Amino acid sequence: MLAIKLSQSGKTNKKMFRLIISEKSRDPYGRALEILGSYNPHSKELIVKADRVKHWISKGAQMTATVNNLLVGKNIIEGKKDLAPKKTKTSEKRLGQIKSKSDKKAAKEAAPKEVVEEVKEEEVVAEVEATPEA
Repeated sequence: MLAIKLSQSGKTNKKMFRLIISEKSRDPYGRALEILGSYNPHSKELIVKADRVKHWISKGAQMTATVNNLLVGKNIIEGKKDLAPKKTKTSEKRLGQIKSKSDKKAAKEAAPKEVVEEVKEEEVVAEVEATPEA
């Protein structure tokens, strides 16, 4: 399946992006079928070949959420903005693992204190017994 996506280019701290069309699973930094435009995130400048984008969409090409939002924001295509995929909800299994780990950590921290308190009590009792009463 074809996808319209962003491919990073430019310098390390001055990133630029190319709007490309390529196979969805293909590396975006490799060969692309066609370069459809560019995007400068610093100046928010989007340069796009609108007719080519519409052509590829009519052929069945999909877009990433970010590309869709850019194109809708610049009125190149019609539609509504998508929510970009965010961190997914933590599964119940993972929540259980986190809880058990924190319980073990709390038990480990609490156990030595109890042992130390018991040792101190025994030392106090031994000192009281050892001191002669006058």
